[in-house]
Amino acid sequence: MFNPAGEEYLITLFEYAPISLWEQDFSGIKRLFDELRKNGVGSLKPYLDEHPSFVDDCMQQIKVLNVNQQTVSMLKAGSKTELISNLGRVFRDGMRHHFREELLALWEGDVNWSGEGVNYTLRGDALDILLHWRILPEYEKNWERVLVTIEDITSRKQAERRFQNLFESSPISLWEEDYSAIKTRFDELRKQGVADLQVHLQKHPDLVGHFAGLIKLINANWKTLELFKADSLENLRENLHQVFRDDMTVHFSDELVDLWNGKLAYEREGINYSLDGEPIEIQLDFRVMPGHEDDFSWVLVSIQDITARKKAEDYLRYLGTHDAMTGLYNRAYFEETIIKLDNQRSEPISIVIFDLDRLKHVNDTLGHQSGDKLIRRMAEVVNAAFDPDTVVARIGGDEFAAILPDMNEEAAGEVTKQIQTLVALNNKYYREPELSISVGAATSAPGLSLEKVIGMADDAMYRHKNENRHRRKDDR
Repeated sequence: MFNPAGEEYLITLFEYAPISLWEQDFSGIKRLFDELRKNGVGSLKPYLDEHPSFVDDCMQQIKVLNVNQQTVSMLKAGSKTELISNLGRVFRDGMRHHFREELLALWEGDVNWSGEGVNYTLRGDALDILLHWRILPEYEKNWERVLVTIEDITSRKQAERRFQNLFESSPISLWEEDYSAIKTRFDELRKQGVADLQVHLQKHPDLVGHFAGLIKLINANWKTLELFKADSLENLRENLHQVFRDDMTVHFSDELVDLWNGKLAYEREGINYSLDGEPIEIQLDFRVMPGHEDDFSWVLVSIQDITARKKAEDYLRYLGTHDAMTGLYNRAYFEETIIKLDNQRSEPISIVIFDLDRLKHVNDTLGHQSGDKLIRRMAEVVNAAFDPDTVVARIGGDEFAAILPDMNEEAAGEVTKQIQTLVALNNKYYREPELSISVGAATSAPGLSLEKVIGMADDAMYRHKNENRHRRKDDR
């Protein structure tokens, strides 16, 4: 039976421990350090920058006094003797990076160090390792006994690299963000008695921009840099205020309210901006990552550029409400607007009807292309006669209409005169055929449907058309 206090027991624990254990002697490194200090070196970091070979000199000073069986197996050695005789094949290349950090810790007087690094098996395979060392008690002055543990984390690091590659190579924009400062601000507001963030933001709209400034960007993939026209992650990080601004505050305000109310994952459309100032229509997927619900310190955001889709939707929406030839509203939109106004009447409402004279004659004699140009000229006149908010529609092949809320009969009459003035001006700038428009207007009254007002305006337009027809006969 082993004596727990006996030397043989302790040797057995070392030899058969399920983790790689090393006894090492760093006294050679200590002597090199002492020489540097005698020569006036006060800081090791700039010295290593100027003399990188010193790292290799220190590596060669490591003496391995003993290793256990797990170490022999992990490094693919046949025996302890084979391993210790070939340390140059273990301590090389990628090890220099983390060993430099170990040297800096030793120089500052640390007696223990932990970190990740690289060692190599005797077959030449690189191992990702988690390394801990400790200068043993009573050896702090000469560093002759150092206990080292090494854990093979190659599988874990490969998995991390795999997921990092998936992150980097994703075809959509991915962001890792830290919202912990927003969570802290939420907690402060709750302590101040704020119960409804939406109401609070309505009273203090500048807070939305303040919250956007609290977002900390941890990482973003290459697709993000490409989408937002950033040269590097640091370039993007330094210019987040250019990305999160203006119209973005509308959907970001809703996101803040969702977070405040405990909704930790959501999808939303919105707007961001590239670093060259271009707006980007986005589809955003936001989620606080599992395990970070209490502090919001890890948030994953995916962003898809839907600018082209939104433009297509806007164009289809435009086609559904506008006349393709003239750019004016179409009959369907005109009728929809009339129904809405009829249901929410506010007198007076004037309707103006326009009709293009002699379109059939132009089509028959000069061709439909000339007739189409005449229709577009009529649209120019009508557009010029009204402000951009007025509903002006092409309601037939050669018939147009305008809806003029809050305009009385006298004002509508002035509009018809203005249109005739614009027609005369238009004819000065175009060759034949001559543009001639018949116009009629009517104004609503209580108890009179807008459909009836349209009929009255139409009747007035036809009376004007007959006048124009007789005028042309008299001119001949």
